[in-house]
Amino acid sequence: MNTHAPVNRNQILFGVMLAIILSSLDQTIVSAAMPQIVADLNGVSHLSWVFTAYMLASTITVPVFGKLSDLMGRRGMYLLAIIVFLIGSVLSGMALSMGQLILFRGIQGIGGGAMMVSAMATIGDIIPPAQRGRYQGWIGGAFGISSVMGPLLGGWISNYFSWRWIFYINIPLGGLAFFVLAMGLPKIARVARRTVDYKGAALLTMAILPFLLALVSGGSQFPWISTPILGLLAMAITSLVLFIRVERAVSDPIMTLALFKNRAYLVSIAIAFLTAMAMYSAIMFIPFFAQGVLGVSPARSGLMMMPMMLGLVASSIIGGQITSRTGRYKPILVFGVVTATIALWLCTHIGVDTRPVELVCFMAMLGTGLGTTFPIINLVVQSAFDRGRMGEVTAGVQLFRSLGGTIGTAILGGVLNIKMTGLVDLLGRHPFVLTMRRAFPDAGFDHLDSNLLQSTLTGARQSELIGQFQTVSIFTRETLLNTFPDYLVSVRLGYSGAIDQVFWVGTSIMVVAVIVVMFMPEIPLRADSGKV
Repeated sequence: MNTHAPVNRNQILFGVMLAIILSSLDQTIVSAAMPQIVADLNGVSHLSWVFTAYMLASTITVPVFGKLSDLMGRRGMYLLAIIVFLIGSVLSGMALSMGQLILFRGIQGIGGGAMMVSAMATIGDIIPPAQRGRYQGWIGGAFGISSVMGPLLGGWISNYFSWRWIFYINIPLGGLAFFVLAMGLPKIARVARRTVDYKGAALLTMAILPFLLALVSGGSQFPWISTPILGLLAMAITSLVLFIRVERAVSDPIMTLALFKNRAYLVSIAIAFLTAMAMYSAIMFIPFFAQGVLGVSPARSGLMMMPMMLGLVASSIIGGQITSRTGRYKPILVFGVVTATIALWLCTHIGVDTRPVELVCFMAMLGTGLGTTFPIINLVVQSAFDRGRMGEVTAGVQLFRSLGGTIGTAILGGVLNIKMTGLVDLLGRHPFVLTMRRAFPDAGFDHLDSNLLQSTLTGARQSELIGQFQTVSIFTRETLLNTFPDYLVSVRLGYSGAIDQVFWVGTSIMVVAVIVVMFMPEIPLRADSGKV
């Protein structure tokens, strides 16, 4: 039943945007601070789990929390999510070991995933579908800003303060979001007094978690064909089969399988999944290209992502406004997906001769394309179902977006690793490397890896190496000076080729998204907030 108390939409929007910024920011903010974290906590072998713990916890929380908020009321569950997130933030900032940090990041991820789905569903609760586009546009912009700004902000905070403040900064912001939402969110009654499908929730978690663990560990910590990876995949498949059986039998499932029969919902989650793969490919690999091929500094490579952020924000807001005024969303959605596909295709042509301004233009174009998809997809699924399923369907979109980001990162990272392994093998026979091994046995060239290759592309490292050349015999020095330029060119060409392959895969994924978006139905947007 709807409350008749007046609702301050702008106040709620402000609180929701704060919560979304916190949730998505913490997915990427630790990347630039990792050198300091590793130096303090001595856990280089587990550093990837600082990212993975948050993403895994966030992903598995989304569908469960979305359904629970439908059953138990949005306001209380939203505020609980913020509290859990803040507890995880405080504990992460206080961590004394890498194991503690990974555990506390998992707690943070539980709160972060719950905040994200609560934010999307809250907008669905208080804004009629016909007006929701412009609000979802602002939400999409906030998500885009925080995702892209994470590495840049993390680097700035860790440089001028301490890595612990990338977590402590959440406390005042999260506290403000809690206060604003506690004062502004209406107390909408529960949909009905129903039982919670705990068995389904447990099985869904057991299906998602091992699958994602296999993806992030396969090819890096363990071979793909190994007992741990195959065991995780078998556990995931078994749990999925049991989950489907349980969901068909219970009266009020945690994830209603009938939702997948709705074409608007099915197309929306497919687009969310595919576009997330594309977005994370850019966030991860464009800075890698900028530093590895163009030789720019980490700070400047982060700044090169700004046009993508601006494109995301502008297109999210404008697309939402157009949808609200015209009631039509499919043309805008098609435009966005096609634009993002073209932008990724252009990225397959980047190389050693690419100028930074070209890369900036490609990023702006990609952000413009992706930005239109965020608000519209949420708008579509929330218009296709009544309020009783608002949290569940919104959680479904967020779940598949998170899965897309995680799976895309694993697939594209695997492509890059394969290409980089080939490059390391090839350069291991380069005259410069062979000479370095003889002249400087302790310089690390006996064990080439991608980090060593990338370090030689920075001006500081090149000056350091040239200085080292002066300490050996004239003949060896001449050999090193003559072969060093060709070695650098080979590294840059190898990096460029590897990145091109990554973007070819990303482009192929987006071509599938273009095909899928053509099947999106255009349903009328209601003028009210839906049935309750």
